[in-house]
Amino acid sequence: MKEEILINVTPRETRAALVENGVLQEILIERASRRGLISNIYNGRVSRVLPGMQAAFVDVGLERTAFLHASDIACSTEQLAGRNGEPNIRDVVTEGGELLVQVLKDPLGTKGARLTTHITIPSRYLVMLPKGSGIGISARIEDEAERERLRGLMDAIVSPPTQAGYIVRTAAEGAELDALRADMMFLQKLWEAIEESASTAKPGTLVYEDLPLPLRVLRDLLGPEVERVRVDSEAEYGRMKGFADRFMPHMAPTIELYAEERPIFDLYGIEDEIDRALNRKVALKSGGYVIFDQTEAMTTIDVNTGAYVGHRNLEETIFRTNLEAAVAIARQLRLRNLGGIIIIDFIDMVEEEHKHQVLQALTARLASDHAKTQIMNVSPLGLVEMTRKRNRESLEHVLCQACPSCEGRGFVKTPETVCYEIFREILRQHRQFDFQELLVLAKPDVIERLLDEESASVAELEELTGKPIRLQSEGLYAPDQFDVVLM
Repeated sequence: MKEEILINVTPRETRAALVENGVLQEILIERASRRGLISNIYNGRVSRVLPGMQAAFVDVGLERTAFLHASDIACSTEQLAGRNGEPNIRDVVTEGGELLVQVLKDPLGTKGARLTTHITIPSRYLVMLPKGSGIGISARIEDEAERERLRGLMDAIVSPPTQAGYIVRTAAEGAELDALRADMMFLQKLWEAIEESASTAKPGTLVYEDLPLPLRVLRDLLGPEVERVRVDSEAEYGRMKGFADRFMPHMAPTIELYAEERPIFDLYGIEDEIDRALNRKVALKSGGYVIFDQTEAMTTIDVNTGAYVGHRNLEETIFRTNLEAAVAIARQLRLRNLGGIIIIDFIDMVEEEHKHQVLQALTARLASDHAKTQIMNVSPLGLVEMTRKRNRESLEHVLCQACPSCEGRGFVKTPETVCYEIFREILRQHRQFDFQELLVLAKPDVIERLLDEESASVAELEELTGKPIRLQSEGLYAPDQFDVVLM
């Protein structure tokens, strides 16, 4: 599998695209006005404790107070008095108290950031757990011999008195002893600097900020399968080269400066792919299609055969459509960065083997997803329930806002409905006030309907009220907006 990373840098926005075999798989966007907060460390002050929710709200200096659940608080064994081995929130935090916290999830919609006191600091090969202990190996490293080799190397460099735990990342596969030791020493120095900053920081202030997007991409995504990284900014290229020379010298040659006149995101039609990822409907090559509906509670996905009629029988047609849809859905989940609860309504299949193969195709395609996923079997209603870890805003929430006309409902009233609302408003005004004439202001298509199909109704109202009714088009009005003005 050929992978390539493209990085587009502009003064206020940086975008990174992960491309596999010429096809966009993932897009990461960071804006100066809305930088991601994940992994940032703050000195927070507890503003409110909610025993009923086993949680607390913490002021970390953001627009909204952040959320800290009891299960995300590091504590001693004696404090594990709550349910399911979790601490009782009242035993571990108090209102007005200060805490060193790290952001687990960015603010999403109306919700504040999710926090934890289980601090983790990642580097190229390791993740340091300053308040943890022991050594863990990434589950993505499947070769048992390699896992044992890495564990042996870590046992050799982590001395028993060390007051920290370490997780060996997937990128460490094949890494040597010196590289792991250098990473560990870097993390220890970084944690000492964080502790020093935290000791003097005021409540509600940032103590440590994670790397900017281009360097995070190198740290988290750059692996043996990536053939090259191309960036269109000379300044950012220099920073990335310096970072790679220090932490991953063997991968530094893969970083290239893109200096062509053609925009870097035009190379694989990435701009068009981003636009298509904002549409509800995704067309399949067979003629079928998939519909994505994102709500605050969950994302629902509906699969339809569309124009695909197949060549053999109905069951085979349905199976082929679902199989193609499973591949498309896995890609779209990554591309759109959809998370939380996801319900997929595949077309109903009769044969159990077909259901199994569709689920297998979905699972296989999601294996390379960097976000953790969990997929359930087909439910009695024929639905597939799954979850995908959601750490940051979806592509739609980053790039779009609610429509000012429909206010996020996804629909607007028809001109006919607006006409009847206008008629009711005219009658209401007639019963309450005296006036010489009425002026109705509305969208042009509403006024056109009043002058055409509803002209008889307007005449009846003029006769009933005994007053003339004037109609005026307002092009800037929303589709269902109108005013009835007494003159």
